[in-house]
Amino acid sequence: MSKYLLNKFLFTVDRDPELVERYRNEPEETVAWWEREQANRILNCHGGESSTWLRFDDDERAALAGHDYPRLFELGAHPFLTLTLFIAMFERDYDEPLGFQLEYARKLSHMTLPYPDIAT
Repeated sequence: MSKYLLNKFLFTVDRDPELVERYRNEPEETVAWWEREQANRILNCHGGESSTWLRFDDDERAALAGHDYPRLFELGAHPFLTLTLFIAMFERDYDEPLGFQLEYARKLSHMTLPYPDIAT
């Protein structure tokens, strides 16, 4: 398991409106593409720099592909990264103000202290 890679996915997808829409509409394909093409790129470096060893495990891949933000939180993904990305993807589906944020809180309400470690 790599909390770094989970957070890197959330961070990079959230910063690209086209990727946000792609992830919303085609989550399995987007996760597979990102893992294959983007996971090993080094953040803030030119395109020629990369590593070769970073991969999601099956549980991470399933949680990302299923938009399962409670499971991502349990796996140690940073809650601010999950919240901002999923707001961008799903806030429009709610009529009331803060609709998605309230849904996010409800789905994570079973969590108690101590929360999962979010350190990478």
